[in-house]
Amino acid sequence: MTTHVIVGRGATASKTALLLAEDGERVRMLSRTGGGPDHPLVERIAADATDTDRLTELTEGADTLFTTAAPPYHLWPEQFPVLSASLLSAVRRTGAAYVMLGNLYAYGPVAGPITPHFPLAATGPKGRARARVWEEAAASGVKVTEVRAAQFYGAGAFSVFSLFVQRQTLEGRPALVPQPLDVPHSYSAIADTARTLVAASRDERSYGRAWHAPTSTLSVRELATRLAALAGAPEPRMEELTERDISLLALTAPFWAEMHEVLEKPGHPYVIDYSETEKTFGVTATPADDVLGEVV
Repeated sequence: MTTHVIVGRGATASKTALLLAEDGERVRMLSRTGGGPDHPLVERIAADATDTDRLTELTEGADTLFTTAAPPYHLWPEQFPVLSASLLSAVRRTGAAYVMLGNLYAYGPVAGPITPHFPLAATGPKGRARARVWEEAAASGVKVTEVRAAQFYGAGAFSVFSLFVQRQTLEGRPALVPQPLDVPHSYSAIADTARTLVAASRDERSYGRAWHAPTSTLSVRELATRLAALAGAPEPRMEELTERDISLLALTAPFWAEMHEVLEKPGHPYVIDYSETEKTFGVTATPADDVLGEVV
């Protein structure tokens, strides 16, 4: 029986585990808490992925090691190198194929449509941390691929939209958003990202390069308006946070101090090209209303 290891327990990790298990494949799901979905073929294990010997022991015999894990947002520059070094060591020791979930920070501020062939030109600490994770894995000689997702939305998502817009819209409350309200922006659904991870793991053409998860492109106001209509909620009331607002909020919590690096260029669309993913793996984006309908 095919066996996989998934490091992480969030929504994308859980959906990936279920997709594999529903195809009759065994999954070991590793996280510090031992969380994950309830399925007879999913074994949930409490383990620290930075413990390389323990991670190697749990990866022995696995066909693939997936990682969807990330340190706390404001600790990426310090902790991502430790986590990624442990994951890469486990893959080297066991010979498992390595499938990474990444994001778009490594590109830095760019104009779209953004393809996976854009240079990883980020200069900020979080973007460089993400870029180094991929660059070191790609140069290591292991069998590796990366699926880069845009901002997540939909049921189970943890993102700017889910934190600052989704609940406020459903409850009819004003939303203060650290993102331009009327500029097109690409979003990835959890299920589409998981389907891409699974498809990439099974296709030899995926290895040695990165791919983009499917996206839907709308402004945050359009996305909120669709969500409100589906839920029968009032028209969304939204206001964009300025850089000054974010600087003041940064005095209250480390999360806000990190936002300046990842804000897109003011007024510029942030559009992702996933056409190669669709052509190669046959994975496409779920319609936005269907993704939002799961939230409702």
